[in-house]
Amino acid sequence: MAETLKKGSRVTGAAREKLAADLKKKYDGGASIRALAEETGRSYGFVHRMLSESGVVLRGRGGATRGKKAATA
Repeated sequence: MAETLKKGSRVTGAAREKLAADLKKKYDGGASIRALAEETGRSYGFVHRMLSESGVVLRGRGGATRGKKAATA
């Protein structure tokens, strides 16, 4: 996906299916939604929706979790 899509342009039909397949492959390969959004020139929400439509199981959020500290005895 070397070319970026024109911002705001509709992606339909075969082009949408190809884009969804490319995004799915890259996401499954470890790319983040934010990285894919920047690469394609589309929004985070657009990429998230495309991945969801293509049946991808989205990863959980990374970073520190704010749970209770484990009690040390």
